[in-house]
Amino acid sequence: MEQTRALNALEPFLLLSKSANSPRAAADLITQATSAPNTYVFTELLQTPNIQSLRNSSEYSNYLTLLEIFAWGTWQEYKSHANLPQLTPQQHQKLLLLSLLPLSHSHTTLTYASLCTSLDLPSPAALEHLVTTAIYSGLLSATLDPSHAIVTVTSVAPLRDLAPGSIPQLQNTLSAWAARCEDALKELEKRVKQVKAEALVREKRRRMREQAEMVAYEDKSQGAKKGMTEGGDAMELDDVPGQRTTRSSRKLGGFGMHGLGRRLG
Repeated sequence: MEQTRALNALEPFLLLSKSANSPRAAADLITQATSAPNTYVFTELLQTPNIQSLRNSSEYSNYLTLLEIFAWGTWQEYKSHANLPQLTPQQHQKLLLLSLLPLSHSHTTLTYASLCTSLDLPSPAALEHLVTTAIYSGLLSATLDPSHAIVTVTSVAPLRDLAPGSIPQLQNTLSAWAARCEDALKELEKRVKQVKAEALVREKRRRMREQAEMVAYEDKSQGAKKGMTEGGDAMELDDVPGQRTTRSSRKLGGFGMHGLGRRLG
């Protein structure tokens, strides 16, 4: 979305570059393009023949350098060049916004002090105004924390051009990132295997515990059945011939035949 809007904003200047046949006209076009709202990418303008012709101009070659700084440089790089054109207020604001993007890429959480130093801002209020402008322009997703004097950046729009020779560095960065991802995946796989092994051990212990409890329960049940069987055999003795009197005496609770005869007498 932001890239499309930035490319659309640059389109009129690409058309004008075809008629900027003199170095002065090409230099003026650079000033207009870098001052215009919503122009944040400049590679296509840099590649046009009339803009590239400024490289051979002793008077206006510094405008080509200025456009390169707007494309992939920062405010600090602008300051490091002694003979660059003076910035208009709109250009100054634009370059500070563009410089904020790589700073946000480098640190997820930024302090007010570090940003004010990097961008030469006079006060925290000026920094808050710049960050707010970047947020509303779609350059950043961030939150301001004045109480702790920090800016927390959650996302950065992909609006900076790539400097010449940056592709190998980008490839190295991506390769390093891929290697870190691979190491993280290996560590994750190792952890998953460890968790599975621990789960198997716990399951084995659980089954052994259940089996031991089952054996103990069966032993207890068999003991109870054996006690009931022995008690039942003792009761059966009352039915043996010759023992009826004893059983009758036990059932009458002491009032056997002899006792009954004495009572009747």
